Amino acid sequence: MLIVAGIVIVIFSVVTGYMAHGGNLAILWQPFELLIIFGAAFGGFLIANPSKIVKQVFAFIPLVFKGSPYSKETYMDLLAMLYELFQKSQREGLLAIEADIDDPENSELFQKYPNITKEHQAMEFLMDYLRLMVGGSMNPHELEALMEHELETLHEEEEQAAHAVNRVADALPGFGVIAAILGIVIAMGSIDGPVATIGALVSAALIGTFLGILAGYSFVGPLSAAIEHQAREKSKFLHIIKVTIVAILNGYKPVLAIEFGRKVMYEAERPGFSELEDYVKGRKPEGEGTA
Repeated sequence: MLIVAGIVIVIFSVVTGYMAHGGNLAILWQPFELLIIFGAAFGGFLIANPSKIVKQVFAFIPLVFKGSPYSKETYMDLLAMLYELFQKSQREGLLAIEADIDDPENSELFQKYPNITKEHQAMEFLMDYLRLMVGGSMNPHELEALMEHELETLHEEEEQAAHAVNRVADALPGFGVIAAILGIVIAMGSIDGPVATIGALVSAALIGTFLGILAGYSFVGPLSAAIEHQAREKSKFLHIIKVTIVAILNGYKPVLAIEFGRKVMYEAERPGFSELEDYVKGRKPEGEGTA
C-alpha cells in the first residue's frame, strides 16, 4: 500500500536524519504538545464543518488506506454489465429490463457483477436514469443535461471532504506555533532555574513547531490530496456510465456505446479495443450472438 509506504518513509527519514546529527530521540516524544496541536486542530475542524462533511471525511479515510476500488477489471466489468444490459433492452425492448431495474439485488444480470453492485452510488445513479429511459418521458438532450448537472453536484460534494482536510493541514503549522509559545511561557517561568532545565523546556517547546509543520505537510496535506483523488475516480466511474447511456440514447448499438465509455477512461485503467471486446464476449450469456 503506497500510503503506508509513504508514512514509513517520512518517519524513517526524519528520525534517522535527526539521530544521525546526534539528536536525542526521547525528546521528540512530547505527548502534551501533541494534545495541544491535534486537539486544537480537531476542534477547529468540527467548528468549521457541518456534520455531513465530518462524516464524509471519516468515511473517506479508510477508503484511502484501502486504495482505489476502481481497477482495470472493475472498469471492464462496468462496461461488460452495461453492454449486457443494453443488449438485452435492444433485443427484447426496454420493458424487458424493468424487473432488473426495480430489484437489482435479485437481478440475475446485475449479480454477475459484484464489483459493480457494491458501488451503491454508481448503481443508484444507473438505476435512476434507466427508469427515466424506460419511462420514455424525456428526450436524450434533456436526460444528458440532467446527468451532467447531477455529476457536477456529486463531484462538488465529494471534493468538500478534501477541502476540509486541506484547511486543517494549512492550520497545523499555526497550531504548532501555539504549542511552542505555550512551551516558551513555561520555560520563562523557570528562568531562574538551572540552564539544563531551561534548555530542556525550550527544546520541548520547539518540538511543537516541528510537529505542527511535519503533520501539516507530510501527513494531513497529502491525505487531503489522496481524498481528492478518490473523489475524482468516483466521478470518472459515474461519467463512464453517463457517456455510455448517452450513446445508447443517440441510437448507437451497445458494442459502440461501450466504446464511448472506454474512451473517457484514464489511460492507466483503459483496456485496448480488442481486449475489451474479448472480455465482453467472454461475459455474455450463452446463446447470444457475437458483438
